[in-house]
Amino acid sequence: MITSKDNQQLKTVRKLLQKRRDGLFVAEGEDLIEAAERHGWEPQILLRSGVDVEPDLMPSGLGSGSRVVGVYEERWAEPAGADVSVYLHGVHDPGNVGTIIRSAHALADGPVILGPDCADPFGPKAVRASMGSLFARVPARASFESIKGNTIALDQHGETALRDVVAEPPVVLCVGGERKGLPPEVLDAATVTARIPLRDDGPDSLNAAVSAAIALYRMAAHA
Repeated sequence: MITSKDNQQLKTVRKLLQKRRDGLFVAEGEDLIEAAERHGWEPQILLRSGVDVEPDLMPSGLGSGSRVVGVYEERWAEPAGADVSVYLHGVHDPGNVGTIIRSAHALADGPVILGPDCADPFGPKAVRASMGSLFARVPARASFESIKGNTIALDQHGETALRDVVAEPPVVLCVGGERKGLPPEVLDAATVTARIPLRDDGPDSLNAAVSAAIALYRMAAHA
């Protein structure tokens, strides 16, 4: 059992909780570790409180602490080959990125494709928000210009209501950050720009992860 805070494995985990390096990332908690095992991910480091390490030395990025922590090598998927996938551009919030990965796992057969200026999907907050879906549905990386298929750009000023969009697969839902949305070059080049109709007395826009989930449900229902 590890009894020194200077142990190299503990140093590695603490470093990764602050800033991921060398293609490694941390997952905390029994549910995430079980999801990793279920989907064939072998940990580089596995620490269990009271078994592998003294409980008061257990590293954690959670306010409540963790009973188990695993370190894994990141993996990336190919961005093509699915009927429905999601492209993110400028989504800075790691919680949104992780939540969208979870929604895509639930409702689509393709990955979440990370474009420029997005939060790290393997950062601690994104991994936690994915609730294990990161291990089942590995993200991808690509530029918008390289994407193949019908691209549906979500924009509150879109030309077509999302419920009226009809598109043959492959379909790629494009989601931008909450403040800026998608850039003009994506909106102009998309197959269609689609809006999610909101109540007149409602907010001006929706959270990026909520918008993605609504659009994924709509596309999945008609795929």
